[in-house]
Amino acid sequence: MLAAPALLFFFIQALAHSAFAGSAGARTHALGIHGDIKYGPDFEHFAYADPDAPVGGELRLAVIGTFDSTNPFILKGVAARGVANLIYNRLCTKSFDEPLTEYGELAEWIECPADRSSVTFKIRDEARWHDGEPITAADVVFTFETLVARGTPFYRSFYADVEQVEVLDEKRVKFSFSGAENRELPLIIGQLRILPEHFWRHRAFEQTTLEPPLGSGAYQIESIDPGRSITYRRVKDNWDEKLPVRRGLYNFEAIRYDYYRDETVAIEALKAGEYDFRAGAGPVEWATSYDIEAVESGRLVLEEIPHQLIRGMSGFVFNTRRSKFGDRRVRHALGHAFDFEWTNVTLFHKAFTRTRSYFENSELASGGLPEGLELSILESYREQLPPELFTATSHPPSTDGSGSMRDNLRRAHRMLAEAGWVIEDGHLTNAVSGEVMVIEFLLSRSLHERIIGPMQQHLRRLGIQSRIRTVDTAQYWNRLRAFDYDIIVGSWNQYQSPGNEQRNYWTSQAAQSPGSRNYAGITDPVVDDLVEQLIAAPDRQTQLATARALDRTLLWGHYVIPHWHNRTYRLAYWNKFGRPRTIPVNGLAFMRTWWVDPALATDLKR
Repeated sequence: MLAAPALLFFFIQALAHSAFAGSAGARTHALGIHGDIKYGPDFEHFAYADPDAPVGGELRLAVIGTFDSTNPFILKGVAARGVANLIYNRLCTKSFDEPLTEYGELAEWIECPADRSSVTFKIRDEARWHDGEPITAADVVFTFETLVARGTPFYRSFYADVEQVEVLDEKRVKFSFSGAENRELPLIIGQLRILPEHFWRHRAFEQTTLEPPLGSGAYQIESIDPGRSITYRRVKDNWDEKLPVRRGLYNFEAIRYDYYRDETVAIEALKAGEYDFRAGAGPVEWATSYDIEAVESGRLVLEEIPHQLIRGMSGFVFNTRRSKFGDRRVRHALGHAFDFEWTNVTLFHKAFTRTRSYFENSELASGGLPEGLELSILESYREQLPPELFTATSHPPSTDGSGSMRDNLRRAHRMLAEAGWVIEDGHLTNAVSGEVMVIEFLLSRSLHERIIGPMQQHLRRLGIQSRIRTVDTAQYWNRLRAFDYDIIVGSWNQYQSPGNEQRNYWTSQAAQSPGSRNYAGITDPVVDDLVEQLIAAPDRQTQLATARALDRTLLWGHYVIPHWHNRTYRLAYWNKFGRPRTIPVNGLAFMRTWWVDPALATDLKR
């Protein structure tokens, strides 16, 4: 339940708010979170897409790990890369150059009342599955009910406020909502990837499979080498090619994902020309791995492109379901054992900036002391929040980068003692329960081992024994879904308009739902309330203030030892691509907007 002052405030704001795309119940080609829509009903293509881009060529990409399924919607198995994004269409598609606006894809039009208590979609008459069957409203209802009942727990929390979904006629489907106003929910429903009822009716949806599923999107699966590769082929003359939301996008004739056992092998494979494009190179890789003739000659391109992306939190995540991490003072103390400044200089070539917010690099991030509307929101919970939240700025422990951790470890010792942990026979021990502090870092890649190694030495000086457990991809995901770990390297994507996904990240319900992204196991009524207020925010000003309040509350919970981020796309690719002049603010959109340049591809083969 919302605290009374906050409830009254949001009730008044909801009554006063009337901005949305079109008048009450009007049919529209698009929905915006707070009414702003960049592209009118007669737009021809997105500004970041080139409608004259050539179509053709093969794109080869690398993935680390393995796969054993082509069903990305269930808990079981590890789904092959690309299945969800390439073969299925959504009701609506999100533009990459607006905070949150969606345009009809499968939907010809959208109808939404002013209070957003429901949303109706009319499926395009020309929309077809790859087998030629028409896409209907019944397919939409089947998809929704199947994902909620048999898909990952994420869908149950994401669509928790959907009260009813009904077929109005062959092409129209209506979703009705319950509870408080949820301005994002019509857009969330619009993001639904639609599944064919006639394909899945007699198949076991909950089971892993390597059978190519039926879709309606730009690509379909051409071939599968189980655990090793998957290839997609562009569907010729697909029904959606002429849509403005599709023009100039998905220009590769074929897309192939090859799987590699680790990053080192994958880097060498790129340099050998085994695949075409690599993004997100680490600083050591960037600084030391590409001193080769192909780079010098310009055949292999290294490029850094500045971006304005919001950066979500990433870091070493404490599993607070473990009793040893239940006290935030313990979590704060352990954060002092990580020396980011030394790591950045010694291991990262000064490539990164420390992350200090769950909404880093955006106006949603908290900073300074709370004030204005944010302070008003937090005042409702003053008795439930740490007093220092109102008087100090949260920031991760820092050092001078010299490698000396004496001051940090002294502070950590004091905090641990205050929390009831003392040294007995050289081991940090809980004075009440007698539990000895032992920590396991669970990893799926060896990449972070060299970062954790120095931290282990500092933990040892605190009387803490620790170990690194690096497991294969399948075992890692099984343990992650079951919350069977002490500390993991975790991250959360964020968006310029945060909403319903926050339930899956932070709420008490998600903490008890296997497969959710509440990796830390946060069960805080204040966080639960702030998430609901953020979802219900009636305007951008309220959304910003509530996001900052949530951010500040999470930071003072010390659920994560924050990692780092950079503000450029770091790309390595073979010189065979063309791309639009405009790069959207919300992502590189490489798979969507780039293409194989025939002339460059020919030159590269010589």
